[in-house]
Amino acid sequence: MNLSFFDQFMSPQIMGIPLIMMAMTLPILLILTTTNRLIPNRITSIQTMTLLSFTKQLMVPLNKPGHKWSSPLLSTMLFLLMLNILGLLPYTFTPTTQLSMNMALATPLWMATVLVGMRNQPTTSLGHLLPEGTPTPLVPALIIIETISLFIRPLALGVRLTANLTAGHLLIQLISTATFVLLPTMTTTASFALIVLLLLTGLEIAVAMIQAYVFVLLLSLYLQENV
Repeated sequence: MNLSFFDQFMSPQIMGIPLIMMAMTLPILLILTTTNRLIPNRITSIQTMTLLSFTKQLMVPLNKPGHKWSSPLLSTMLFLLMLNILGLLPYTFTPTTQLSMNMALATPLWMATVLVGMRNQPTTSLGHLLPEGTPTPLVPALIIIETISLFIRPLALGVRLTANLTAGHLLIQLISTATFVLLPTMTTTASFALIVLLLLTGLEIAVAMIQAYVFVLLLSLYLQENV
């Protein structure tokens, strides 16, 4: 019984073909593109205003060379947002609950920020490994600690996203199972569990949006140190 709760995190297959690629390409079809109309419709206008507001907020801490990253960061945020929200629909699969996918997304983006810093300002980038004013006896230990913290960043990005979404999906699975089991015998308790399930679903929608934003926000903070 306990193992069945984790079946939702297994990639579904049809005739031996994994459906994770279809789940990853579906969000692209949901994002509206601009049209050649003189006046866009309301949905396109709301989408454009939201994206512009997010981009401005994200680019405020970065200097002008860092503004080149607005398109990759915005695309990553939309991609994660769509995957997280679509995964809350019944009988669907959430690719962002897989640590392998999150690490495959976090590691190249983190590595790109590091390589940009090493190419444009190598002295400043290496200077982050040793805080200013460090006593001489502590220099080797601090360099090792800062190096470990630097290489642990992509792991933190991937694990944070995976853990938050996995925990939420498990809670929804547990409470929904309890609701169906208690409904024939304990109607009052099942009704209370159903209310909690609805509230938890709303919370998970917020978590799906927040985690996509936090993922991109942390990438922008890593980029800020290297541009």
